[in-house]
Amino acid sequence: YKLSVAPEIDIVEYCRKEWRGNTPVAKRMRKGYEAVAHKFASIRRVRGDNYCALRATLFQALSQATQLPSWLQSEDFTMLAENLLSKYDWIKEWQLKEKMARKMGEISDEIREYLILLREKWKNISEIEDLVEKQEACDKLFTNEEEEYSLYEALKFLMLNTAIRLYNDDKNGRSVPVFSWLLFARDTSSNPCQLMHNHLNHIGHSGGLEQVEMFLLAYALQYTIQVYRLYKYGTDEFITLYPNDPEEDWPVVTLITEDDRHYNIPVRMCQETVL
Repeated sequence: YKLSVAPEIDIVEYCRKEWRGNTPVAKRMRKGYEAVAHKFASIRRVRGDNYCALRATLFQALSQATQLPSWLQSEDFTMLAENLLSKYDWIKEWQLKEKMARKMGEISDEIREYLILLREKWKNISEIEDLVEKQEACDKLFTNEEEEYSLYEALKFLMLNTAIRLYNDDKNGRSVPVFSWLLFARDTSSNPCQLMHNHLNHIGHSGGLEQVEMFLLAYALQYTIQVYRLYKYGTDEFITLYPNDPEEDWPVVTLITEDDRHYNIPVRMCQETVL
């Protein structure tokens, strides 16, 4: 079986192997990793397909989950696809994994299955109290390709649902986060329908998440995503938060990127930084 998230290795050693040269880029990367190593002892490499931002975020969220988020508990959560399809005919062009869905019934049934799976896995893993067991359960989930990719489809659909909500809030004069304006200011996503066709349908197939979509993912999960952006070392964007004004009660997951395209996971917080 293939593990989508590789076993942990020492972060300093990993950096030494990956960035040997004396180019300005290699020096900056080494400095960046050094700074991360003050907080985290190890790194886990994440499989580098176009799902890697979703994979890294979900893996981190599940490995530290101690309860089911409130949005996963709501009664109409699994009816999301039916509810949206009844209002927005264009959602029937949502791309399901490797195939285009044609029939309304087919797409809402499949997405309901993905959402039920997400709730079930999150609930099961969050109820495991032993940390080693919890980690083993996560590792096991991320070796099951069928389930793993179904979970990413659930996340993408939650992103669409969040985008529709923000778009409607803005149109109705309610206040929305700044990233929402940026999301819909793009020529390719001036409304949720375009966002679906030109962006969300391609995630995992021909493209990953863009910066502004990292904000959307954070809002969909109600998690703060903290990213060490190594190539930005020495600037105030070295540690970037999505969203940058997070809600206080949102849990935080931490990722590492060298280029804003591929994400890995730092693990094992160093003892002295744990309060």
